[in-house]
Amino acid sequence: MIKNISLFVISLLWTCALFSQENSKEEQLDEVVINSSRIDLPFKENSRTITVITAEQIKQSAATNVADVLQQFAGVDIRRRGTAGMQADLYIRGGGFDQTLLLVDGFKVEDSQTGHHTMNMALPIEVIERIEIIKGPAARVFGQNAFTGAVNIVTKKNLNNSVSLNVQAGSYGQKNGSVTVGSQLNNSTHLVHFSKNTSDGYRYNTDYDHQNYFVKSNFNTDKLPISMIASFSERKFGANGFYASPSAINQYEETQASLIGFSTEIKNDQWTFKPRLYWKRNQDEYVFVRQDPSIYRNLHQTNKVAAELNGSYRSSLGITGFGIDVSQVYISSNNLGQHERLMTTLFLEHRFELLEGKLDVTPGIAATYFSDFKFHAFPGMDIGYSINEQFKIYGNIGYTYRIPTYTDLYYSDPTTLGNENLNPEEAIAEELGIKFTQNKFSATLTLFNRDSNNLIDYVKENEDDLFQATNIAELNTKGFEATANYNFAIGAFNQSLNASYTFLEDDIKDVQSNFSRYSINSLKHHFTSRLSTQFIKNVSQNIVYKYAERATGQSYNVVDASLALKIKNLELSVIGNNIFNTEYTETNLVPMPKGNVLFGLKYDFN
Repeated sequence: MIKNISLFVISLLWTCALFSQENSKEEQLDEVVINSSRIDLPFKENSRTITVITAEQIKQSAATNVADVLQQFAGVDIRRRGTAGMQADLYIRGGGFDQTLLLVDGFKVEDSQTGHHTMNMALPIEVIERIEIIKGPAARVFGQNAFTGAVNIVTKKNLNNSVSLNVQAGSYGQKNGSVTVGSQLNNSTHLVHFSKNTSDGYRYNTDYDHQNYFVKSNFNTDKLPISMIASFSERKFGANGFYASPSAINQYEETQASLIGFSTEIKNDQWTFKPRLYWKRNQDEYVFVRQDPSIYRNLHQTNKVAAELNGSYRSSLGITGFGIDVSQVYISSNNLGQHERLMTTLFLEHRFELLEGKLDVTPGIAATYFSDFKFHAFPGMDIGYSINEQFKIYGNIGYTYRIPTYTDLYYSDPTTLGNENLNPEEAIAEELGIKFTQNKFSATLTLFNRDSNNLIDYVKENEDDLFQATNIAELNTKGFEATANYNFAIGAFNQSLNASYTFLEDDIKDVQSNFSRYSINSLKHHFTSRLSTQFIKNVSQNIVYKYAERATGQSYNVVDASLALKIKNLELSVIGNNIFNTEYTETNLVPMPKGNVLFGLKYDFN
C-alpha cells in the first residue's frame, strides 16, 4: 500500500507538471497575504511551509466543522472522539496536542489547563475566509505553544448585505441549524452567526448539544478601522471511553469557550502598527459517571487577558518586524487549585533581500519572561531562494519550546499525580523544502527534523505507585511531506485535484523507568486526496480519500463524499462520511462511526 502511495505521489507530480505548461491565469492563492506574523508577505514569497485552505476548499471538503477539514491535509493529525468534531485533539508533524498553537484572526487562544481544549475555539465554517497552517518551528514568530506549528483561522471581512439559512439532518439523529447575517453600512460592516448542532449519538452516551454564537464588526471603515470579534461556543456531550480507559462508558463533559478581541492597523509607506487587546475564557466540567456526579467531578475555569503591539518598518535594508505581547493567565479549579501567570514576550526579526530580491534571509528571536518559569529565548532563521518565477527553495531552523500545562503541574486522581517542579519541553527543529508554482499547478516537497528533550512523561517504578509527570523523554522526529494541487477545466466547468503525503518517523530514547505512559502513536504514513468535479450546470460533487498508518501499525482507509445542487439562491446537499464502513479508531480506542449521511438545505437572501 505504501509503495503504491509513493508511486502515485511521484507520478501525480510528474503528470501535473506536464499539464501545468498550458497558459492560464494564476491562482488567487498567490495574492493571499499571510499576516499572522509581524512581516506581511504574499503566500508565494514566504520561506516556510504554509498551507492555505480557502473558503472554496472548505466548501468542497465534505466536512461540517474545522476538525474534519484539517484532517484532510497531510502533516496534520486530528484525533477525534465521536462525530462533528465534538472532541478532537490537534497534532502537527508528530507533536503532542499541547504543542500546537491555535489562533483566531491572529489572537492566540491556547488554554493553560490542557491542549485538549484547543479545538473548542474552532469557529463555524460559515464565518471562515481561510485557514492557515504553519508547520515547523514557530516559537520565534508566535511564542510558546507553537512547538510544532500553528493554525490561524481567518474570518470573513468583505461582507455584503445578506442572510443565509442552513439546516441539516441525518444519521444518529443529527440536526444542525444555522443563520448567518452580513450587513454593510456607510461606515461599518457586521457579521453575525448563530448555530445549534445536536445528535442522539452514534453509540451509547455519545449524544451532544453544541451551540455557537459569533459576531464580527468593523467600525470607522472609511478612516481608521477598528475590528471587534466576539465568539462563544458551548458543548455538552457524552464521553463514552473518551478519557481514562475504554471501560469508562459513563463519562460526561461540558465546555464553554469564549473570545472577545479588538484590533486595528495603522500604516503609512514605511511603518505598520497592529495593536490587539483580547480576553479568552474556557470552562470545563468533567464528570466520571454522568448519572452520579458526586463520584468524581472536576470543574476548571481559565482566563487569559492579553495585549499585543506588533509592527514593521520598511527601509532600504529590508523589513524589520517587532512586537511585544503581555498576557495574564488565571486558573480556578477544584482539582488544580488557584494559580496565575504573567507572560511577557518581545519579538524581533528582519528580512533581508539580496541578489536582486531572489535571496531572502530572515533571522529573528523571541524572548519570554514567565512569572513561574523565568526567562526563555528562542532564536531562528528562515532562508529562501527563488530560482525563477516557478521554483523556490527554502529552509529554516529554530529553537522551540512549551511550558507545562496546569494539568501537567497539578492534576491528581486515583492513578495520576502532577509535578509542580516540571521544566519546559524544548526542541530544535529544521526543515528544507522546494515549492513549484505555475499557472494552475502547484507542488511542494519538504524534509523536516526535530530533536526534542525534556518531554513530559508519566512514569512509575512499581505497579502500585501513582504515575507522576516527569521530564524524562528525548525524541527525534524526522520525515518528509509532498503536496500537489492541479486545477483544470472540462468544457465550461472547473475541476480540481489535490493530493498530499507525509512520512514521519519517531525515535524515542530509552526511558529509565519500569512503567511509562509515553507512547508513540503518530501518523507514520498519511495520504490524503480530494477530487472536486462539475460536469453539468448547477451540480457539483467532491470525493475525499484518507489513508493513515500509525506508528503502532494500525492502518485504515476512509472515503467521504458530497453532492450539491444549486438552484438560484437555494442549495441542496448530501454529505456521506466513511461511506465504505471502515472500522477504525483515532485515539484512546474510541471506535469511530461507520457510514453516515447528512442532508442539507441552504438558502441565501441577497
